[in-house]
Amino acid sequence: MPLIDMPLAQLLEYQGRNPCPPDMEAYWDRALAEMQALDPQVELVPHPLQASFAECFHLYFTGVGGARVHAKYLRPKRAPEPHPAVLLFHGYSGNSGDWMDKLSWVGQGYSVAALDVRGQGGLSEDVGGVKGNTLHGHIIRGLDDAPEKLLLRQIYLGCAQLARIVMAMPEVDADRVGATGGSQGGGLTLACAALEPRIQRAAPVFPFLCDYLRVWEMDLAAAAYEELRTYFRLFDPLHERETEVFTRLGYVDCQHLAHRIRAEVLMPVGLMDTICPPSTQFAAYNKIRSEKRLLVYPDYGHEGLPGANDRIFDFMAGL
Repeated sequence: MPLIDMPLAQLLEYQGRNPCPPDMEAYWDRALAEMQALDPQVELVPHPLQASFAECFHLYFTGVGGARVHAKYLRPKRAPEPHPAVLLFHGYSGNSGDWMDKLSWVGQGYSVAALDVRGQGGLSEDVGGVKGNTLHGHIIRGLDDAPEKLLLRQIYLGCAQLARIVMAMPEVDADRVGATGGSQGGGLTLACAALEPRIQRAAPVFPFLCDYLRVWEMDLAAAAYEELRTYFRLFDPLHERETEVFTRLGYVDCQHLAHRIRAEVLMPVGLMDTICPPSTQFAAYNKIRSEKRLLVYPDYGHEGLPGANDRIFDFMAGL
C-alpha cells in the first residue's frame, strides 16, 4: 500500500517529537486540584424527547474559569441501578449531536453523557473570550499567556469534570464508565481517561491533539491543524521562538498525558490519515501502559472506519 507516514513496524516503536515541559506532572496536578475545588453547580433540565425507555436532560455545570458547560445526559427508565455509563466527545468545531443517536447506549442499559466542548458548536461557554462561537484557534488560545491560560487545559479539565459528575450520579456505577470519540473526540477521550483514571474503557478514534511538532515537520499544519501555521505566520514568522512554542504546546499534547491512563484502550486508526497523521496517534498509543489494542485500517484516512462503531459498542459492553 502507499505510505503517507512511517511503515507500521516503525509506528509501533515511535515515541513522538513534541517536547514535554519539565513540570508537566506538577502542572496537571495543580490543574486537577483547581478543578476539584470547584462547586460545579450541576443542573439537570428535562428534555422532552419522545423515547419510551429513556429520560433525557440538558446537563449544565460550572467548569474552571467560571464557564457554564453543557452536555446531553440520557439514562434508561428501566435498568438495574447502579449501571454503566459512557461519555461521548465530538470532533473539532462540532457539538454533542442529536439526542436520538445516543439511544443505542440507553437501550443497552447505560447512561450516556455527550459533552459540548466550550466555545465550539454547542451550548457550552468560552468565557475566556465571548459567549457563543469561538471556534478558530483553540489549540493556540492562551499560547502567549501563562500556561494555565491555555484553552485546551480548560477543555481537558471539563472532560474529567464531566466524568466525575456522571460517576457521582446515583444511578451510575462509578467503576463501570467508558469514554469514546473521534478526532478531537479521540484526543479528549485520551485526556479524560488520563485525568480521571477511574475510567475503565476508552476508545479514542484517530485522536487529534497529539505530537504537534510532528504535524509541523510533515507539512500537515493544515485543515484541523492550520492554526499552527497561522500562529507562526502572524506572531513568529522567523521561528525564533519555535522551541518555546512547541514546548508550551506540550502541556496540552495528549501523548504526554497517555501514561496516566489506567483504562483498557481500543484505538482505531487509519494509516492513510493526512488530517491527524498516524505517527502522531501512535506517539500517544505507544505511551499507554494499560491493556490496549489497535484496529488498523491500512487503506483508510480521517473518515468513517467500517465496523469501528460496532467494535466499540461491543468493547463497551464489557463494562
